[in-house]
Amino acid sequence: MTFSSSAAPSGPAPGNPVPDAAQSQFIARVRWMMLISGATTVIAIAAVLGVIGYRLLHQEGSGPPDVTALLPKGARVVSAGVAGDRIAVTVEVNGTVEVRTYDAKTLRAMGTLKFATQP
Repeated sequence: MTFSSSAAPSGPAPGNPVPDAAQSQFIARVRWMMLISGATTVIAIAAVLGVIGYRLLHQEGSGPPDVTALLPKGARVVSAGVAGDRIAVTVEVNGTVEVRTYDAKTLRAMGTLKFATQP
């Protein structure tokens, strides 16, 4: 038994035809468009992740500002408490009781509830 090099098939396989020049250009163009769209997708995902990371890293350091709440002369703070996203401060002013509420994140005054006795 001798093997000769002419026994190897030459040319394309029966089920796999060779593309002509126009088909080769089309395939090259499709590959180029796939490469561009893939790179664009990777850049877009990186940009979104970068923005999310930036916001997470810079959010921790930013806290509410230091605020000094001014009370009327002779007033005293009776109690303070937190309810949800509000801070409630009970203040006694000249014998009357007030509840002042503040936003917990911004420390901005939200409202005042005054109590008085009936005459």
